[in-house]
Amino acid sequence: MSESGPEAAAERDHAGPSLVPDGHRSRPLEGITVLEVAMYGFVPSAGAVLADWGANVIKVEHAVTGDPQRGLRQIGKFKVEGDPNPNIEHANRGKRSIGVDMSNPGGREVIHELARRADVFLTSFLPSARAKFGIDVDDIRAVNPKIVYARGSALGPRGQESDRGGYDMTAFWCRGGVAATITPEGTDGMIQPPGPAFGDTISGTNLAGGIAAALLKRERTGEPSVVDVSLLGSGLWSLGHTVALSAYQGEPMLAPPPGTHGAMANPLSGLYRTADNRYLSFVMLQPGKFWADVCHHIDRPELAEDPRFADAAQIAANTAAGVEILREAIAQRTLAEWTKKFATLEGPWAPVQDSHQVGQDEQIRSNEYILPAGELELVSSPVQFDVTAPELRPGPEFAAQTEEVLLELGWDWERIIELKTSGAVA
Repeated sequence: MSESGPEAAAERDHAGPSLVPDGHRSRPLEGITVLEVAMYGFVPSAGAVLADWGANVIKVEHAVTGDPQRGLRQIGKFKVEGDPNPNIEHANRGKRSIGVDMSNPGGREVIHELARRADVFLTSFLPSARAKFGIDVDDIRAVNPKIVYARGSALGPRGQESDRGGYDMTAFWCRGGVAATITPEGTDGMIQPPGPAFGDTISGTNLAGGIAAALLKRERTGEPSVVDVSLLGSGLWSLGHTVALSAYQGEPMLAPPPGTHGAMANPLSGLYRTADNRYLSFVMLQPGKFWADVCHHIDRPELAEDPRFADAAQIAANTAAGVEILREAIAQRTLAEWTKKFATLEGPWAPVQDSHQVGQDEQIRSNEYILPAGELELVSSPVQFDVTAPELRPGPEFAAQTEEVLLELGWDWERIIELKTSGAVA
């Protein structure tokens, strides 16, 4: 439960956008170095979370082509011109980039020297590629026996398909059961994900959490771990409650047809259309507790005494009638009007918002869930420490910190120029 009462309200009112100045934002992983050898959205988003938490994340990109995600410019009707590119910034904010050709012996030397000084090796490369480039567990542990080795895969580290690649659409969304579960019967095809990197970002957060736990274990025991998270496993986890129910019932859960209310025995759990064709969602799982309050808020106080809705059992028996009453009432005002009127409503409800509308949500802004990162605004990773959002920093330009990182290794300019001339680094 959140703190309540006049003293707490006064504190919130005077707290402003952040309770802690930017320079004192909590960075629990400060001092931890992460070497990230990964591409696209999934594993780099784990690195982004670790960077939000204060880790020094060094992003290794191919010395010529960089992370292929940098070339992703068209998403549906959205086309990104120039830089910064939101498609790369979301999963790469706060990092430093170094361009390395791992097929070059000099490039492998760079990777191994960086790994020697790192706390975490983070990769999305498949087993065959890890072996080819000398970055598999045994290769990295040979230079740093205490490193936490973290792998993100499409389908998991075991089984016949462990060396197969995949994306969040294939492994998380489709194979993990999400797509079929949310697609109503009779639909041609399937419901698409709500946007790019949906499963990637969820899976990356899982991976970041696993890495944090492995670092704690290493601190306590001295023993490093190999951490594995897959898109497939994350998709199943996000659908875990449904999978358990389906196994129990022996059949899949089916999505209701569009336009249906929602709960079969509760008029206070479902969607209602407003006068301006927006929707609000009621989720009041104890209808007997909230029915009278809802009736007063929709200016129908007489319904609070209606015998059809006298208790939870009667409300359930008369759900259809209750739904029609609420549909008619909610349709009389706009969402803005209901938002003001429902400010004192006891039961849980929410406006249905799209990906642009969330940016204007005062509650989201108050909690700093969306923050500036250079020229862009990005969603902050969801974990906050000490009632403070992380400081978001822009993502790096391709290979922008190559020389800086190599100099930190203690290498002189003569050696760096040799590596550049040979094509080992950008």
